[in-house]
Amino acid sequence: MSRKKKMLRFAELETFENVFQCVDSNSTTVKTFDGSSKEIKGHWSEQVFHNDHPLIIELACGKGEYTVSLAQTHPAHNFIGIDVKGNRMHRGAKKALSLEIANAAFLRIRIEWLTNHFASAELSEIWITFPDPFLKQSKANRRLTSPMFLDRYRSLLKPGGVVHLKTDSTELFAYSLQTLSEYAGAHILIQSDDIDRDGLTKEDLAIQTHYEGIHRGIGKPIKYVKWRFE
Repeated sequence: MSRKKKMLRFAELETFENVFQCVDSNSTTVKTFDGSSKEIKGHWSEQVFHNDHPLIIELACGKGEYTVSLAQTHPAHNFIGIDVKGNRMHRGAKKALSLEIANAAFLRIRIEWLTNHFASAELSEIWITFPDPFLKQSKANRRLTSPMFLDRYRSLLKPGGVVHLKTDSTELFAYSLQTLSEYAGAHILIQSDDIDRDGLTKEDLAIQTHYEGIHRGIGKPIKYVKWRFE
């Protein structure tokens, strides 16, 4: 994609009423479509969706396909897709607006800043869909199932809340299982190194992103693990 097209998408993204953005690692406020800044931490369902429905986030949402599809499938839940790359997020945010999907929104931040923008026990579920596996050992702490991130998820989830990881990466899947087995209080509910073989391609796991289609096209099995914290 050309730089000019990216800049046009960024400019349009700022006009979307379902998109919130923050570029300051120390800030707890987000910029809205009308140019104002507000702190929504602890009040996403009430202030953004105007209800008290369960709040679910998707991390590394990319083009937003999963967030949009989950929102369509579960109208009684609120969904926020989170990513730092606004040019990708643009597609999902625009689709949600055009289809008038009122229970889908998008937050453009670095995932490391989650606790700046969500309160303790504010979330019901977290989806992690095809994140960067960061295969170099020097970047292991950036993997979204590293202990640093598990600490954040645990603090943000309500009691009984769950986390889902869907990936094509054998290395990330193995790392995640090992990390979860060593993390005090983590309890794996479902795990599969091939969701097609294990008959798990139904309902929410039947949703496919652009990148999942690419991985499937070259024969890579899709892996999944679901867990909660005690």
